[in-house]
Amino acid sequence: MAGRKEVATTPNALILRAEKGQTQSEAIAHAALRPSINAAMVMQSYQGNIGGIVVDINALVNGLADSCKAVNDGDLATMEAMLISQATALQTIFTSLAQRAQAQKYQQNLEAFLGLALKAQAQSRATISALVDLKYPRQATFVKQANIANGPQQVNNGAIEQTDSHARQFQTEQNKLLEGSYDTVTQRMDSREAQTSERSNPAVEAVGKVHRAKKSGRQGGGIG
Repeated sequence: MAGRKEVATTPNALILRAEKGQTQSEAIAHAALRPSINAAMVMQSYQGNIGGIVVDINALVNGLADSCKAVNDGDLATMEAMLISQATALQTIFTSLAQRAQAQKYQQNLEAFLGLALKAQAQSRATISALVDLKYPRQATFVKQANIANGPQQVNNGAIEQTDSHARQFQTEQNKLLEGSYDTVTQRMDSREAQTSERSNPAVEAVGKVHRAKKSGRQGGGIG
């Protein structure tokens, strides 16, 4: 039929094109490291749930490569659309699980469905937060905070230098006081030694001579 595109008979077969000078093993290894091919293989394994159609893996790889190139060029429209779609889908899951939780007759089942519903709600909120950060980055806020932080640091440096100067001056004065105290104490000790050497007490010396203990024992001084 004219105008009809032929669909590949083996959608799971990945077509690899080796670059000039590459061996077959090198081409396979290079393909295994490509993010678009890795993502396409995961997507293909789940793609059958959507309408029961198996999508050609080569078409997925090409589509993902185009999306990656667009992001590298600064076009985030696809990423924004993805986040909006995910947040909406998660909100739908939350609503469905919350309704099923309310319909349960047993408390255990109600808590199980309600817990899953709240998890879906949290994921939806996180996706919306990621979308806001992508749409309105916080770089300007970070720069403002960095500028504010630089001011006090310069002032603190001056204060530290001034404090160090006062500390050195105080230490010098303290050393002078200690040196003066040391000289005074030395002079006092020298004067006391001179006074002690000049003093004499004849009464004490006389008493020492009069009341001297007598030697005991036999003459000869030996111990028998």
